[in-house]
Amino acid sequence: MLNLKEKVLFYALFLILIGSAISWGSIYYYSKTEAIAAYGGEYIEGIVGQPMHINPVISASNDTDDDLAQMIFSSLFKYDDQGKLSNDLIDSYEASDDKTQYIIRLKKGVFWHDGQPLTASDILFTINLISDPAYKSPLRSNWQGIETDILDDYSLEFKIKTPYVGFLNNLTFGVLPKHIWESVGPDKFSLTDLNLEPIGSGPYKYGSFQKDSNGNILSYRLVANPNYFAGKPYISKITFDFYPDDESVIAAYNTKEIMGINNTSPKKLSEIKLQQSTAIHKFNIPRYFAVFFNQSKSVPVATDEVREALAYATDRQEIINAVLDGNGNPVYSPILPGMIGYDENMDKRNFDLDKANQLLDSNDWQRGEDGIRAKNDVRLEINLITTDWPELSQTAEILKSQWGKIGIMVNINNLSVSDIQQNYIRPREYDALLFGQVLGADPDPYSFWHSSQKRDPGLNLSLFGDSETDKLIEDGRIEFDTTKRTSLYADFQKKLNAEIPAIFLYSPDYVYPVNKKVQGIDVTNLILPSERFANIDKWYIATKRIWK
Repeated sequence: MLNLKEKVLFYALFLILIGSAISWGSIYYYSKTEAIAAYGGEYIEGIVGQPMHINPVISASNDTDDDLAQMIFSSLFKYDDQGKLSNDLIDSYEASDDKTQYIIRLKKGVFWHDGQPLTASDILFTINLISDPAYKSPLRSNWQGIETDILDDYSLEFKIKTPYVGFLNNLTFGVLPKHIWESVGPDKFSLTDLNLEPIGSGPYKYGSFQKDSNGNILSYRLVANPNYFAGKPYISKITFDFYPDDESVIAAYNTKEIMGINNTSPKKLSEIKLQQSTAIHKFNIPRYFAVFFNQSKSVPVATDEVREALAYATDRQEIINAVLDGNGNPVYSPILPGMIGYDENMDKRNFDLDKANQLLDSNDWQRGEDGIRAKNDVRLEINLITTDWPELSQTAEILKSQWGKIGIMVNINNLSVSDIQQNYIRPREYDALLFGQVLGADPDPYSFWHSSQKRDPGLNLSLFGDSETDKLIEDGRIEFDTTKRTSLYADFQKKLNAEIPAIFLYSPDYVYPVNKKVQGIDVTNLILPSERFANIDKWYIATKRIWK
């Protein structure tokens, strides 16, 4: 009954009506529902490096191993998304009044990936491996003088001779299954296939790996542990692909071969092309870089006014902007902002070229024809050792330029890390050393600043300390009252700041690019790079909608 024109109009209006109904239905559905995590999906991350020992007793010396071990193994305590201690395998614990005795009780119903129950004997077995020098664990120093006893299948007792406020942080080691490893002696410990086909109790378990014709591991796959005691992880599979350098891993990200990069130099961020689909996660991490002075090897750096002038001549923000593209924070102390004991009121000696020049002028350091200062036939010349890592090499060049403006000659020597460790740090053969130090969750400065650590294998790179500072450090280790401990560390920093044994430069951000499809990455503070996976069981890619 309708003519052609009317039919066209009728059907057009009918289609508009249907489209409107669908649109309004979708709007209503999405307004009344919300997306939540669902099980499924695969996350693929690129890593520069190679796995060798996915074994928590020895993995700390290799970041790649540590990353994988973090997801495969559980620990008594772990760090939460704020970098604070939280229970993992521990159900509860109690400490004696004098803090020399701890009793821990394990969660029941925790199973290894092969279905065997995890008990106190596994904890003691792992501690014995760490403590035994034959197994060469980097964690061994944490367990000297500690007595461990099993009370029952799910309880242990720790006894320590001297109270130590950071003791619980030592309980973050990954636990090995005794029934798997007890037949492996120290001579085979680092060689067994168990290091690449591990059995743990964590949220993910070993799946498979692929090698090339040269024996290099190309990829390593983990699968979700459906029996994980904290609940099945959302992401079904996690695959790690391994690359020889930053350029290769960024190229793989740009071609969507991978969904994340384990760590990116801030200078490389601009090379990531998929900016709109990438979330750049930046984490605080307790590490810093500094120039450590060896006053026993150089007359200039042994002179108080020279070290103070160098401090005033150092423009930290210029270094952070040039080397890190602004992704870092200036530091003035080995105790970082946010840590217990950080002294907000310390004299920071901010960048001031005029003051630096005045210090040297007033102490008769005269400029020569070449602009370099000298005094009593001692030329103001410093040999600066650093690694061949690009960021530190660039930092050294900037320092050379900055310090040159006040008449100080800097000779830079860029060397491999192994060369520096063996030939310079161990014998303490350097005028000045540009190097980094990685702290733990606790601000205890003992390892880096106590006078007992001045010589190898100690890590006191400035050979700093005397009975006064030693006592402040020692008292801080056993002071459980936060206010009192803060006061002790403030006094320690005042002494450090007065003597200027080092110039603290910056703490870089940990930069972690990941595709926006991966959600649930809620970590803020990292203790170690591997701790970015602290809540890996809560990450998700797949979603489903539920009614509000």
